Amino acid sequence: MQIKGQAAIVTGAASGLGQATAHVLAEAGARVTILDVNEDGARAAARAIDGLGVACDVTSAESVSDALRQAEAAHGPARICVNCAGIVAGGRVVGKDGAPHDLAVFSRVIAINLIGTFNVMSQAAAAMVGLGDLDGDDHERGVIINTASIAATEGQVGQVAYAASKGGVASLTLPAARDLARSGVRVACIAPGLFLTPMMEGLPQDVYDALIKKTLHPHRMGRPEEFGRMVRALIETPMMNGSITRLDGALRLEPR
Repeated sequence: MQIKGQAAIVTGAASGLGQATAHVLAEAGARVTILDVNEDGARAAARAIDGLGVACDVTSAESVSDALRQAEAAHGPARICVNCAGIVAGGRVVGKDGAPHDLAVFSRVIAINLIGTFNVMSQAAAAMVGLGDLDGDDHERGVIINTASIAATEGQVGQVAYAASKGGVASLTLPAARDLARSGVRVACIAPGLFLTPMMEGLPQDVYDALIKKTLHPHRMGRPEEFGRMVRALIETPMMNGSITRLDGALRLEPR
């Protein structure tokens, strides 16, 4: 799909990977709407790319529906949807104090990372399938790209909630692509490794240094704009459908 002139939605784009993706898509000529629970952050990020910033709770069907309506009113029907909204919360199945994992924390991670991704994906797809085919031989109507993590298959100690949520996102990819194939909507997924996002920037120096030691080549953390460029490549490559793309510089996570 050619990005220029298309309307795009990016969740979790007030910062980090989502914000970088919004910039890449805008530079490619898309009309971008940034959705984020942080309304001020969404609006500020949108101003930088001449886009639209909308407050959105991805766990709420009503909030997502309202946000998508605002996006369509401003930019027209979205052909591109990128889901980057997510959180991280640590905790073992049984903690060092002998207590079980806090169920409320586990549920919140699943609700935002997995259910939130599905909520936005399904509503965006429902709008896409009603659109006409784009020009060309591939009968495309839209592209949805979700964000998993290499933790989906290599979750470390204390990552049960995060790994489970991202494993779910990864597992959505192929069945969703199969569900939507007849309607000309592609679904792809990126599983990033260690990226220099606000979450990583807040780590203590010794923890940061220890993580860098695990990287291979390039021997550094990924840059958010590299994630954005991968999103662009997937959108522009019609054969990328139903696949999970690792973006990790050959990193494989150890148990801890």
